[in-house]
Amino acid sequence: MKWDRFLEIATKFPLLDTEALLAGVNDQVPLKVQISRWEKAGKLLQLKRGFYLLAEPYRKIDIYEPFIASMLKKPSYISLEKALEYHGLIPEAVPVYTCVTTKRQAKFVTPAGIFAYRHIKNSLFWGYRSYTMRKQTGFVASPEKALLDLVYFHGMNISLKYLNSLRLQNTEKIDSGTLLDYAKKFKSPGMLNAVRVIKKYVDSEREKVIEL
Repeated sequence: MKWDRFLEIATKFPLLDTEALLAGVNDQVPLKVQISRWEKAGKLLQLKRGFYLLAEPYRKIDIYEPFIASMLKKPSYISLEKALEYHGLIPEAVPVYTCVTTKRQAKFVTPAGIFAYRHIKNSLFWGYRSYTMRKQTGFVASPEKALLDLVYFHGMNISLKYLNSLRLQNTEKIDSGTLLDYAKKFKSPGMLNAVRVIKKYVDSEREKVIEL
């Protein structure tokens, strides 16, 4: 396949899954060789084996990182600090897209960003929502689940000092009832204790807003 013909097909997609592209090709070997050559020439950018982006001069669709994250490892959703940033709950930009998955943990350093995946058991894989931009759908933890995942992966040792270091903001987005209901699903006394600390912090922040 010539580059111009490949480009005509590829520009219709934000992310190139070579398995899907090769599905309708009778003789796949030549195209695999071409894809390898185009990558070496800088026309294609590899995210992981079998997944590519068109280099920027050829790309017609802007990428949506939550979609990329969901495609690199399934099932998964963005959580922890990156989800808190997504919801505007922390002011700093987080460089790593930390995701939760029921599969093995992994890390992909790609031209689209750094995507890290942390393993969680099936019974705790919930509390996320789908978000679509430019016809690309990704999955991000709710504010409450992002906080609880953060607690879970930090050993449940959450203090007011730690929450202050996160510089949590816009805490009105955190629903205390949902936070408690979610915490109960973890079936852990440590998680319930952590939620009490979070609720105390959120209440104090809301009081500061009222005073202003």
